[in-house]
Amino acid sequence: MKLQQLRYVVEIVRHGNHLSAAADALNTSQPGVSRQIQLLELDLGFEIFQRTRNRIIGITEPGKLVLAIAQRVTTDIAALRSLKSDMTSGNRGTLTIGTTHTQARYVLPTVVETFIKSYPQVHLTLKQGDPEEICALVESGDADLAVGTETMREFPGLVQLPCFELPRSIIAPKGHPLLSIPELTVEEIAKYPIITYDTRYSGRWKVMKVFRDNGVEPKVSLSGIDADVCKTYVEKGLGIAILTTVTYDPKRDVGLSARDASHLFPGSMIKVSLRPNVYLRPYLVDFIHAIAPQITVTVLREALREAPARAGMY
Repeated sequence: MKLQQLRYVVEIVRHGNHLSAAADALNTSQPGVSRQIQLLELDLGFEIFQRTRNRIIGITEPGKLVLAIAQRVTTDIAALRSLKSDMTSGNRGTLTIGTTHTQARYVLPTVVETFIKSYPQVHLTLKQGDPEEICALVESGDADLAVGTETMREFPGLVQLPCFELPRSIIAPKGHPLLSIPELTVEEIAKYPIITYDTRYSGRWKVMKVFRDNGVEPKVSLSGIDADVCKTYVEKGLGIAILTTVTYDPKRDVGLSARDASHLFPGSMIKVSLRPNVYLRPYLVDFIHAIAPQITVTVLREALREAPARAGMY
């Protein structure tokens, strides 16, 4: 049994059971990957993947256990490499953050600015995606942590810590009737076309649930992948948007106005997600603490200890 074989298992699953895509990611050949998986299955005495006509179509039940172990082992190795680097480089290194557009654009700029001044020799990388994509980046070891909203599916292999909640507002062109009516209700809002997030974002399904719970069917005129796109089409007069309040900037959004709707729609909880075996480098701890001051190194260590997966170095 080789570490390389475990990496192959992880990459095959990451690439939707496509051997060719996994081989490309690993800079090797498809027959080579296939052969190593066969050798690993022979060594274990059971099949890891389900096949039809020599094509992988899924993972077996025992294969799921192998995958979980393979993910832990490969991320443990990555943590060891980080430790080796940090022991010799002090406050130099890299920090990769997976984050959504809203966080990257409206929440993190001040945090990033302060961080870069405090750690000028740390290379900071932001990788954007939807909430599930950024958690998958952390899960695979391609990001050190994720900062984003709730996900549709669970990530039991990650430690997720709540940071703060973002309330919602109605964003509409200046002079829009919704901005001045005495009582803002779900029924009044539903009279107008709505521009909202894509279905991959918690903001979309939280808002739609409120309408459903009130027996109201809104007209969604357009779906966007981020707040700036939604606001662009609100400015065009194509509808109103229900967005987190932080995304409205009166200095920049000169043609728009906002009205608080937090009494009607639940906010979005921002969470930090990490692998249980992450090595808590000082600058990683400081970055998280800058986002959520209540998350101290003690809180982080305790959360990692209580994680169901095997915790690594901290």
